[in-house]
Amino acid sequence: MKIIGIGKNYVNEVSEIGTLKTGHQLIFTKPESTLVTNNADVTYPDVTKEIVYEVELVVKIGKTGKNIAVDEAASYISEIAVGIDYTATDVLRENRELQWPWALAKGFDGASPISYFKAISEFKNLNDINFDLKINGEQKQVGNTSMMIYNFAEIISYVSKFMTLNKGDLFFTGTPAAGTGLIEKGDYLQASIEGELMLDFKMI
Repeated sequence: MKIIGIGKNYVNEVSEIGTLKTGHQLIFTKPESTLVTNNADVTYPDVTKEIVYEVELVVKIGKTGKNIAVDEAASYISEIAVGIDYTATDVLRENRELQWPWALAKGFDGASPISYFKAISEFKNLNDINFDLKINGEQKQVGNTSMMIYNFAEIISYVSKFMTLNKGDLFFTGTPAAGTGLIEKGDYLQASIEGELMLDFKMI
């Protein structure tokens, strides 16, 4: 099972999308060991002192595909969840200075908490899904998929040119353009899709 993410994929204004949609998507991967499920608490790792949170919708691939056309890509999605893409930004800075990849900064254990999944049939319009994140009861991020530079289908199609997608693969599809920040030990995170609380855990 692969975990695939896309960076810098949301805008604050729809009018920005045309300028930023160059065809070049910022893609990265994360190991399966980053996943945390069943609303289990996440242990703050010893390898970093600076972790940034990003709430994202997570789509699950339901069948194998390669070189998938954009107009067929949505049919490869079986389910949707909400998750957090954690980044150890101090580790990231060190690697960038050395022109090294992002793997360790996004690949530590616990870096990908995800909620339970809902069937794709429960979503009437993939380009109009609301989601949000609260930390310690305070609203931190609010997103809607209409603000994506590359939508689900475009991400799936693009990645499938480079690698075969298999049933169960996960895509973290980007975080709202505003509201990301540092997470601390003891913080309580709650993420929702369309007002339904789905992810509910603490950083310990």
